[in-house]
Amino acid sequence: MKISGTSSSAITTVTPGAGAVSVPVQTEAPAAPAAALQSAVLQPAADALSAMPDFDAMRVAELREALARGELPFDAGRLAGLIQKFHTGR
Repeated sequence: MKISGTSSSAITTVTPGAGAVSVPVQTEAPAAPAAALQSAVLQPAADALSAMPDFDAMRVAELREALARGELPFDAGRLAGLIQKFHTGR
């Protein structure tokens, strides 16, 4: 069985007293998600996004150091409450 991106078929509709009517139908396969990124408008943004790191390692290191020195307050109870609120919707 071969599956192609474009196919032609006919739908037959039967209406009582009117007989059968055959209507041609043209269907196309949905465009691939990657094809949307190939547009001239989105390509520069996609290139810039792919060039960025997943996270800012220097900023993470700064925050860890500040936390270790006690310069960055940390409230475990508040964090737990925020996590619970996020996951329960309350």
